[in-house]
Amino acid sequence: MSQFPAGQTLLIDADDTLWENNIYFERAIAAFISYLNHHEYSPAEVRQALNAVERETILAHGYGLPSFTRSLVTCFERLSPAPMDDEKRGRVAGFARWIAEQEIELLPQVEETLRELGMRHKLILMTKGDHAEQADKVRRSGLAGYFSAVEIVREKDPAAYLEVVRRHELQPHTSWMIGNSPKSDINPALAAGLHAVHLFHKDTWILEHAELSTAPGGQQLIELDAFEKLLVLF
Repeated sequence: MSQFPAGQTLLIDADDTLWENNIYFERAIAAFISYLNHHEYSPAEVRQALNAVERETILAHGYGLPSFTRSLVTCFERLSPAPMDDEKRGRVAGFARWIAEQEIELLPQVEETLRELGMRHKLILMTKGDHAEQADKVRRSGLAGYFSAVEIVREKDPAAYLEVVRRHELQPHTSWMIGNSPKSDINPALAAGLHAVHLFHKDTWILEHAELSTAPGGQQLIELDAFEKLLVLF
């Protein structure tokens, strides 16, 4: 028997909650670092520099593969002792293009779990990033039919959650955000008055790392390590 009664609203993250995502970026970054082959900076130092560039690029251009491509090119230009030429630019951009070519790989038991959850609860997919890019992932995943709505936002902050609550006329005491990112899925949802379920993923993007907030009084934060374990709760 589930811990919480039927009729909850479950806001569910997409990347690295429903399907693999960051592993492809990590492989592309590893290829980029190898191609740069810096003789002064270690691979870890190059990665730190790339993280800093990504933070800058996201602020100016948002999330998504075009932004990631900008970050790779900018990082290469800053670190390479030789000037960037068209051939090198094409090689660097190719690492990001490779990500777009990957098939959507659902995480274990995702579709079966969504099917059962949808019989008892309202499901809304909530993801952030480039709208066209994320919408294409949802389409290719084959999961759109399990959700009553798909919300694609520029940033997952408390204001974005409050707007979704308002637009869908949700009741915070029966609404949950479920996802792998403390920074985007858990902490801002708690700040907006929702409950949250943190689904651990070992390859969560480093820029999404953060200490989990403590759930305020009257709210709940639950930690799980597998998507199908949601059925124990809901």
